[in-house]
Amino acid sequence: MSVLCCFYAQRGPLVLCVFVMTVARGQVRYSVPEEMTKGSLVGNIVQDLGLDVKRLKSGRARIFTEDSREYIGLNVDKGTLLVKERIDREELCAQVSPCSLHFQIILENPMELHRIDVEILDINDHAPVFMKKEIAFQISESALSGARYSIDSANDPDVGLNSIQTYKLTPSDHFTVKIPAHLDDTKYVEMILQKPLDRETGEEHKMILTAFDGGNPQKTGTIKINVIVLDANDNAPVFSHSIYKASIPENFPKGSSVLRVSATDKDVGSNGDVTYSFSQSSERLSILFQIDSSSGDIIVNGQLDFEKSKKYELYVEATDKGGLSDTSKVHIEITDINDNAPIISVISFSNPVAESSAPSTVIAMLNVKDLDSGKNGIVRCYIAQNLPFKIKSSSPNFYSLVTDELLDREKVSEYNITITAIDEGSPSFSTNKTLTLKISDVNDNAPVFQRQSYTAYLMENNSPGVSVLSVKAHDKDSDVGDNARLSYSILPTTIHGSPISSYVYINPDNGNIFTMRSLDYEQMNTFKIEVQVRDAGAPPQTSNITVHVFVVDQNDNPPVILYPTYSEDAGLQLTVPHGAPVGHRVNKLVAVDPDSGHNAWLFYSIAPGDDSSLFHIEPHTGELRTTQKLMDDEQGGKTHPAYNFIVVVRDNGQPALSTSVSVTVTIEEKSPDKSTDFRITPHKGTGVTDVTLYLIISLGCVTLVSLLTMTVLLVRCIRHKGGSTCCYSRTGFRPQEPHTRTYRPCYSTLSSRSDFVFVKTPILSHNNTLNMTLTRKFTSQELITFQNTFK
Repeated sequence: MSVLCCFYAQRGPLVLCVFVMTVARGQVRYSVPEEMTKGSLVGNIVQDLGLDVKRLKSGRARIFTEDSREYIGLNVDKGTLLVKERIDREELCAQVSPCSLHFQIILENPMELHRIDVEILDINDHAPVFMKKEIAFQISESALSGARYSIDSANDPDVGLNSIQTYKLTPSDHFTVKIPAHLDDTKYVEMILQKPLDRETGEEHKMILTAFDGGNPQKTGTIKINVIVLDANDNAPVFSHSIYKASIPENFPKGSSVLRVSATDKDVGSNGDVTYSFSQSSERLSILFQIDSSSGDIIVNGQLDFEKSKKYELYVEATDKGGLSDTSKVHIEITDINDNAPIISVISFSNPVAESSAPSTVIAMLNVKDLDSGKNGIVRCYIAQNLPFKIKSSSPNFYSLVTDELLDREKVSEYNITITAIDEGSPSFSTNKTLTLKISDVNDNAPVFQRQSYTAYLMENNSPGVSVLSVKAHDKDSDVGDNARLSYSILPTTIHGSPISSYVYINPDNGNIFTMRSLDYEQMNTFKIEVQVRDAGAPPQTSNITVHVFVVDQNDNPPVILYPTYSEDAGLQLTVPHGAPVGHRVNKLVAVDPDSGHNAWLFYSIAPGDDSSLFHIEPHTGELRTTQKLMDDEQGGKTHPAYNFIVVVRDNGQPALSTSVSVTVTIEEKSPDKSTDFRITPHKGTGVTDVTLYLIISLGCVTLVSLLTMTVLLVRCIRHKGGSTCCYSRTGFRPQEPHTRTYRPCYSTLSSRSDFVFVKTPILSHNNTLNMTLTRKFTSQELITFQNTFK
């Protein structure tokens, strides 16, 4: 697509047109005249590149030039290119045509590269200028018509039509000027003798040579020519070649001869002696070359550089002693050698880059160039293969560094990426550029606890605020920022209908768990705490863990006498038959202890007293028997004899707790109708004692209840299709205090046996008496049934 933009130049009424050509893949070409004032419009890149001003601002649009000087500026607010510095086409490009400025417009997020070419058009701002104001020739009168005399051409820095177009010599009675066929291909013009000179009629001729350019308005330059007529030297030197050519490398040794020019003169004597010199137009190259005036050898006098100039044109004059001369051109071509290493320039570098960046994310844009030419200037870029990055060419001399795979900051948080550029010269040169890339963290790791689960043991009756334990977690994400900043909390649950927050509290900063109240083993011997740790990332990551807390029992409950029933005022009232023998079983005391383990082991004893020696109580079973025959009313003189003593029930805790009850034993009245013979008759059977009999009956009852329970559970499990194990849990209460205990019978349909499991294990006393801790409130009817069991 081509666009023609016209505007009026400030240097005159000339209407200048700017041709804009947009090229595929983000390339635009403009044409502007030189010497435009600063701030002049060059072009509108928003329209020509199909962009908008918002994209320029968000992409931080900027101009990148391979040279340090910027002639063109970018107005991001309007999307226009403006003249930033004075542009002198002659200073910038000399005689090279066309003259262009090349630069790139860089956009980021995402990366874009647009090539801009601005051609600088020449204006006629220079007049032709001769090197000298005046020149003199000594010409023999014997010179023949057609003799040629070289004059250094005028210099006009302008190009094209604005350069020199023609010459005019005035007056032109004896001489005329030969205009070269290609004015830009020669450094001299020739003045030709039209008719012979006559020294006697005129010893001196003065003329003016005028050079005209093709500009509008036209500009001129002049030189004065003074011709002095001499006597006969009628042969001028003649070079063996009109053009000499040579090719040397840029590292050609200083002082070495490039070539030799040669000219001959047909005259003899001093008129045939020839000397060599550079023409005035070639004197500026004397810092690089010199010529031997006698031999004509052209010698290298300075340091050649292919990158500065690829060829040189020298004009050599051969002059005899009579002033006659001839001119020849020497064309020296410089060949390149690989003497420059590649240059790496970082245009854009995104640092740091997030670890969540997708593959092919652009990290940096590079400009790589080599001042050498040909094969020596071909550059190849690469990076180490063990890095998750790759480098690819986006356009000539431009490369992009992109991610090649997913990054993980927790594995590698920083990369040193060394970019190597190597040319294909022999020997080759290389350059390294190291970029330090930091990987920024994203919250892609959840916190992890140090343990898979936690268990704590806490003594009951604790003080509020006692430390339970401390949970610790760590996060692999970066310690800098919020991704690894952890906070702990307890997930809301309930314990016996109360929120768990009323039982325990956790410090959100360090994970220390404290109690909020005093715990009672008899109410709750174990509970769970669901702890959650959360980081402060976005979005946050969490992890949960279970803390099992076991309450350790203390001996904080004294024994309780359940049977026989008694009142606090009258104590325990018992009776024995009249004439009861020694060892008669008066009754059996049954006591329980709300504590568990060794703290619930009970021991029965009789406190010392007046009547304590008459009775004995079994320490483990609580059976009360007589140790002596009690006196009846005939023997003691009492109508209803009574014996008083105190029974103490002590547990096995440390320190031990005890309960006592006052016992009164009275003798029943003698019945006249019944025999009172209590003589002990030995049993003839197996000799089973009363204790063993009671134990067998108790075990039989327990077995029957267990079988009935397991039968019910089995039926329920068969009806329940989803599971292979059935469990039944129940919570009950103690008399007097609501002490809670949970038992859980389970039956497995996949096993050949059934298990009846109690959380709180019944304790078997030393004499095989089963002491079970009761766990619920008994009704009066249940207490009577329970009492009758132990009669």
